[in-house]
Amino acid sequence: MAVIETHVSRKLASRMSLLVLFAFVVSTLFACYKPPSSVSLVSKKSLSPNLSSTQVSLDDASSWREPPLTPSKYKGIVQKYANKYDLDWLLVLSVMKQESQFKPNAVSKVGAYGLMQIMPVTQAELSGKLGVREARTPYNNIKAGTFHLRSLYRIFRDASQEDRIRLSLAAYNAGLGRILDARQIVAYLGQDPNDWKSVRKALPLLSKRYYTLHTSVWEDSKPPSGYFRNWKQTTRYVDRVLEHYDEFSLAYN
Repeated sequence: MAVIETHVSRKLASRMSLLVLFAFVVSTLFACYKPPSSVSLVSKKSLSPNLSSTQVSLDDASSWREPPLTPSKYKGIVQKYANKYDLDWLLVLSVMKQESQFKPNAVSKVGAYGLMQIMPVTQAELSGKLGVREARTPYNNIKAGTFHLRSLYRIFRDASQEDRIRLSLAAYNAGLGRILDARQIVAYLGQDPNDWKSVRKALPLLSKRYYTLHTSVWEDSKPPSGYFRNWKQTTRYVDRVLEHYDEFSLAYN
């Protein structure tokens, strides 16, 4: 009986030793282990010298962009000429944002340049009236663009205030001739040529596919300013400028 008890105690002692050894190994491994959440997603060496690891991670590095340009530096000039030509300065600022995103050296595919995207032919017409030889510098560009917008605004004096603004913006984008052609179609159809909604619907009718209508409206059988294909761009332009206006109204009022 004593022999059996001795054999059993030896087995228990051996098992206890194994358990102690296993617990020691597990605790050692756990102490050396670091959970994934403690590992940095970005190596400081891989970052630009101008950025810290707190600014960029692998998830957002590809979407990082430079801060957008702000209109603050041009605010004084815009207000000066908006007051001089009796225009809402926020409307001028909204046109500027849509035209160039406040980039003074912006140049379009068709040759318009500057903050207000003045066309060379427009500059030639305005040079005598404004007494400026060039309109590429921000100061003169804003002056010329504001004066041009005001000149268009005066043409639509018989329209309501809201329609007048929209017609002026459309003419700034597409050219006055396009809008006058659309108004002629509106009048031919027996509608109000001072109503922007009617003019907006008539802009697509200036494309070549409606040549049969053109023969009824004009003696030369086509719009005086030629066929117009980019009417969608003009309608979007008007909408976008007015969206900018709402944004600036909240920011400055």
